[in-house]
Amino acid sequence: MRRIDPLIPAAIALVALVLGMPALKPLFAWMFPDQARPLYEQDSFLSLTLDHLSLVGISSAVSVVVGVAVAIFVTRPSGRAFRPLAETLTAAGQTFPPIAVLAIAVPLLGFGPLPALIALALYGLLPVTEATVAGIEQVPAGVREAARGIGMSPTGILARVELPLAAPVIVAGIRTSVIINIGTAAIASTVGVKTLGLPIIVGLSGFNTAYVLQGALVVGLLAAVVDLAFDRLGGFLGRWNRDRVAKTA
Repeated sequence: MRRIDPLIPAAIALVALVLGMPALKPLFAWMFPDQARPLYEQDSFLSLTLDHLSLVGISSAVSVVVGVAVAIFVTRPSGRAFRPLAETLTAAGQTFPPIAVLAIAVPLLGFGPLPALIALALYGLLPVTEATVAGIEQVPAGVREAARGIGMSPTGILARVELPLAAPVIVAGIRTSVIINIGTAAIASTVGVKTLGLPIIVGLSGFNTAYVLQGALVVGLLAAVVDLAFDRLGGFLGRWNRDRVAKTA
């Protein structure tokens, strides 16, 4: 009997929860009888989920572009001397709490998505940079020599050999970065950005555990679905990588 891919039921559960949250109002009323308003209804969970994904997607795209560019630079002969500095700066971006970045950025930039984007992009930079460096360095030397032997330029080797072969490792770093940001993006609601953190923050401030649970359930399930999707992508790239190496050899 063929095993069902867990991504399918997880995705169905996420869609059902996001779209069907109003139908669960009686359940939350039963679970939290002391709450006059057991269901968060100021915004639809569909709009909050889309806003959350938008924030994570844009910030993650910035992290990927910057992280991959930095990794490529420090793995070139001309940039190897800057590798310790790059590692220190990207590590600092991860260790510096996003809430602290927001506290510094909001007085300068005001409330809204920009401070949140900066905080999330910095926070997601380290996994992408480290994974890209590791992936490029793991490309077999023999493959590089073969590429040089057929007349490829350094740029051609990077674009057609190193980055494709490093793709599974790079995707693993992007996966870590995105999953971290899905959870961390919830704090963006503290600076006026609509995300799935809004029910959590409203619930905490109003002592409404039902709101906190609703927001946390959707965030957790969203992270699980995205993680499973990246797992499938990583598996595909891994198989493609092995086939490519075998053909090159």
